Amino acid sequence: MRLSSATLGVLAALGALMTAAPVLVLAVIAGSPQGGWDTLAHLAGTVLPAALLTSVSLALVVLATVLLLGVGAAWLVAAYDFPGRRWLSWALILPLAMPAFVLAYAYTDFLDVSGPLQSGLRALTGWPVRGYWFPEIRSVPGAGLCLGLALYPYVYMLARSAFAERPASLAEAARSLGLSPRATWWRVVWPVARPAVAAGCALVLMETLADFGTVSYFGVDSLTAGIYRAWQGMGDRVAAARLGLALLVLVGLIAWLERRQRARMRFAARAARPSQRESLRGWRAWRASLLAFIPVALGFLVPVALLVRAWLAADAPVDPRLGAWLWHSLLLAGLATALILPVALITAYAARVVGGRAIGWAVSLACAGYALPGVVIGIGLLGWVGLIDRWLGMLLLGGTAAAVVYAYGVRFFSIGYQGIEAALARISPAMDQSARSLGAAPLEVLARVHWPLLRPSLAAAGLLVAVDCLKELPATLVLRPFDFDTLAVAAYHFAADERLAQAAVPSLLIVLAGLAPVLLLSRASGGDRSGAPN
Repeated sequence: MRLSSATLGVLAALGALMTAAPVLVLAVIAGSPQGGWDTLAHLAGTVLPAALLTSVSLALVVLATVLLLGVGAAWLVAAYDFPGRRWLSWALILPLAMPAFVLAYAYTDFLDVSGPLQSGLRALTGWPVRGYWFPEIRSVPGAGLCLGLALYPYVYMLARSAFAERPASLAEAARSLGLSPRATWWRVVWPVARPAVAAGCALVLMETLADFGTVSYFGVDSLTAGIYRAWQGMGDRVAAARLGLALLVLVGLIAWLERRQRARMRFAARAARPSQRESLRGWRAWRASLLAFIPVALGFLVPVALLVRAWLAADAPVDPRLGAWLWHSLLLAGLATALILPVALITAYAARVVGGRAIGWAVSLACAGYALPGVVIGIGLLGWVGLIDRWLGMLLLGGTAAAVVYAYGVRFFSIGYQGIEAALARISPAMDQSARSLGAAPLEVLARVHWPLLRPSLAAAGLLVAVDCLKELPATLVLRPFDFDTLAVAAYHFAADERLAQAAVPSLLIVLAGLAPVLLLSRASGGDRSGAPN
């Protein structure tokens, strides 16, 4: 089918607007003349200024963590050969399968005053409780580190693809001009990878500002906590919608500033011959192995060990509902991924080919859902599907699994779109122009030219979407049908009741369910085939 650019743009805009519909319903709720202002005035005079400062501090800690771990690990895996590189290249993704609130609970249980670490120190030294200094895990830095350990794979996966595809000719030209290896990295390699890293950081920032489970458990009073206080504590839906939109504006402003600065540079730097990996020897090789292993240990192995320890120590029986929870999680994640990726691909490609303000605004609205807490999205989606059901005269979406899948599409569309957009940005526009000059239609260019180059990044985006759907909690709680729990919902209920032993098994099943897409991604991305070692 030979679709024109205009038709492609219309279809992409319609798909993006359908994704953004619940966010638009939230705007309607926020614009209601009834209620909301008294609650907002109370919150603004009491907790909102401190909550804003706390949210900014939390975001800075998380961004510093994911940049250090994600970019550092991606560069090591893409540029060097060292002992364990092959399995570390996919093991570094594993923290994505660990829900952040479960990771936070595991570390708090281990590091708190009553935990085994401090109890062992007191038994060994004879120190009294509070008679010594120990880092406080229930703090903004503690919450930021836990979120960073859970979220750094966003940056790692996108940066690894960009680093692996860096053209050898650019680095060789820079070295021939006398640039040092460090100067070559900053002036040649980093600008090529920067769009992918920026896309990953944008996802991390939105996830951080929308997180509630982790900050709630740590007692960190963020903007999201203020939204929940307005909705659950004060029962004011209008005030919650207005706070949610204020959070959305904050994230949108940050994203706009980043895109405006990034638009001044061009990043099309794909070449037929990617750079080769350098083989490390001796202590440099083992140092690289250790540095790449640290994020895996802190973000995955240690929390898993703590969960297994808690489960074995409690000798708790396995819940007979585990099979149903696993099936519900896999079904919803698979359907949502199959829905999100085609829409994100067509939308990102239309934004590249057609452009224009209409598509730009539609995409911005569609990506806005990721910046909102899941419960707030659920509220907007309930209003939207209620309108659809009334128009159709039947119960089509409300209270069904389809509503949950729709919510996942609203929540995680940005993940698929950002990853695909960053991959398209690394494809030279000259390739499009050459194909179009030969008479190829836009979809033919996408299928025959871009698709082979996009498959690794599309696989990475699909993995991110699927694993995030497996972990998604707030919107699932609001929209799921009766007796349709997922692994994340079950783990959250147990963890909220401080029953770590019962939370361990569904949490570990989330990890196991995420291993399959991780292995598929490792095979599809061909990371070990790109850039043979010297």
